[in-house]
Amino acid sequence: MFNFRFRLLKFALSALAASTLLFGMSQAQTPDNIEPTPIKLALVEGLSGPFANTGEAVFRNVLWAVERVNARGGVKVEAGASRPLLLQRYDSKGQNEEALSALRSAIDDGAQFILQGNSSANAAALLDAINKHNEREPAKRVLLLNYSAVDPILTNEKCSFWHFRFDAHADMRMAALMDVIKDDKATQRIYLIGQDYSFGQAVLREARRQLGLQRPDIAIVGDELHAMGRIKDFLPYASKIKASGAQAVITGNWGNDLTLLVKAAREVGFDGKFYTFYGNALGAPAAIGDAGIDRVIAVADWLPNVDGAQSEAFYRSFRARYSKPADDYVHMRMQLMVEAMVKAIEQSAPVHGNSALDLVAVATQLEKVSLNFYGQTGAMRASDHQFQQPLVVGVMERAGTPGVKFDVEGSGYGFRVIRSISAARAEQPTNCRMQRPAS
Repeated sequence: MFNFRFRLLKFALSALAASTLLFGMSQAQTPDNIEPTPIKLALVEGLSGPFANTGEAVFRNVLWAVERVNARGGVKVEAGASRPLLLQRYDSKGQNEEALSALRSAIDDGAQFILQGNSSANAAALLDAINKHNEREPAKRVLLLNYSAVDPILTNEKCSFWHFRFDAHADMRMAALMDVIKDDKATQRIYLIGQDYSFGQAVLREARRQLGLQRPDIAIVGDELHAMGRIKDFLPYASKIKASGAQAVITGNWGNDLTLLVKAAREVGFDGKFYTFYGNALGAPAAIGDAGIDRVIAVADWLPNVDGAQSEAFYRSFRARYSKPADDYVHMRMQLMVEAMVKAIEQSAPVHGNSALDLVAVATQLEKVSLNFYGQTGAMRASDHQFQQPLVVGVMERAGTPGVKFDVEGSGYGFRVIRSISAARAEQPTNCRMQRPAS
């Protein structure tokens, strides 16, 4: 009898302890007691190798955007609840296989947004892998947010519901440069040179096409591609450019491939113009020096010397965050990208607790997002997920000359805006046939 009563008491105490534990667990799991899980962003970029400086510069831009969102409380996912953003780095080394390996690691780590831009070849590889992954594993979908991979094919033949581009593509940038070239009547001979991969090929192809339409009187005296990221000495190329009698060069080169090219051109005494996509940063102005005054022209979505109080406030805020001259590489489009992503998340269906975001709902909002950030406006085009925004063209001048309040990277040279192009004028047609998921 005693044993029976003892066992009954033991059972009752066990039941009481279990119910107390369950109650405690339920209390701990109420929304008020759960630490919000960050929304993970994976930067898949070349952070080592010949273009490491470009990757690190991108990281600073995106980190600043993330810090700004978190400083205002994070991303609002439901009434009264927010989640912070967490930016994680994955080194692609600028190689396709490494980028795909980084993508797999990022997905395993819980990232839902993949950020990439330096190299259209890497972007194409990632996009193909993401398309297959999202179809195979709908519960672990990811979006590709592209800030710099500008091969037009990415929002044309290869357009995808899961990909959004925030930079103007190569044809848009070339049209902006051509708006200046068509009035440059002194230039009669042009040399085309670029990196030998999808983007570099697209730039030269479009240069030939648009020159034929806008300036059929110009002679193309050189047209060549070189290995990407492998040329250490551009003097042979610069010598050919000078010997050709070219009065101007059109190039889509970026990173060290641009810096070394313009440095070599200076050394051989080439005094022609450079019409560039990226000649306004990453050492190019300092490399070319005085020889670039009135000669280096660059197209961009925004330049520090764009007129207006809001633009100046934006630039000063960036320089307050990154005060070293070497870190002076700021792009408005990377800020717009993060702001657009946050706006799309907040406007999609509410996310309860720390559950994964519904990326179909987020993408549906993102493809119709519009922004006005520090006076810079832009809107996503739903038909191909190509961001539409104004563009500017600037020419290199000494800092302090009219229109050049700010220099670049402490070089003493900045870019004076010589042409402003509205988003409507910058827009280009698309042949995208967007395939949208059923759910």
